[in-house]
Amino acid sequence: MNLPTELLRSFAAIVDSGSMLRATERVYVTQSALSLQMKRLEEAVQAPLFHRDGRRLVLTPVGQSLLGFAREMLATNDRAVAALTGGALAGPARVGLVQDFAETLLSGVLAQFAQLNPDVQLQVRVGGSQELLELLKSDRLDVVLCMGAGDDPSAVRVAPTIWMGDAALLEQEVLPLAILEEPCRFRDAALAALKAAGRPYRVVLETPSLSVLRAAVTAGLGVTCRTEMFSDRTLEGVGLPALPAVGYASHTRHEPHQTISRLADLMQTAVLKL
Repeated sequence: MNLPTELLRSFAAIVDSGSMLRATERVYVTQSALSLQMKRLEEAVQAPLFHRDGRRLVLTPVGQSLLGFAREMLATNDRAVAALTGGALAGPARVGLVQDFAETLLSGVLAQFAQLNPDVQLQVRVGGSQELLELLKSDRLDVVLCMGAGDDPSAVRVAPTIWMGDAALLEQEVLPLAILEEPCRFRDAALAALKAAGRPYRVVLETPSLSVLRAAVTAGLGVTCRTEMFSDRTLEGVGLPALPAVGYASHTRHEPHQTISRLADLMQTAVLKL
């Protein structure tokens, strides 16, 4: 009897991710195909590997025993592949970026990485910081570049948060405000600072799009706050309340492939130059 490594890899992925649905994003097959793979593996070992506890999949005693052997066999397989291919990355490089970095890094370091590594399948997800960190935690991303607190230990760089917009808008009794949808660190900072200062405001624009927000600020529709990457229409020394600094935070999956580590280093270097 032979135990195919592709079946063992899918089996380990189900255990590590906690469900078949999440495992599909790790082994790149559909949920129905994954179910058929587990049926084949159970037929090979002639015993069930999982049983259901409500919505959870729980390993049977045979499944527990098989898991240890599966991890050993997969580790040996991966070492052999790395030795024979010169350490090439097998699978995609999955990157998560907030919109601020996507605008600058997509046409720069990520394009360069794709050109230098044509055999690597680059996959980019643009979203909010909280969403991207959840995807990294569930092993659906390899590298994340997002916004964090100014004292975030993962921060590559700390940047001031700056009010931006048309100075003429400050003369209005009720400050017109343009912000991104929740969740957004800058939105929270702006609202908290204005409330603490007792400055009346009204939200004239709320959008999920950074480019729409920039267009609104450029057109003089409202005031917003971001870091220096966003715009050069800064409002300094105009009586608006102070805002907390933010960290440009870099996160990488546990024990990344050397190609992923190089990509993370390139992205961090690019952030330092922004």
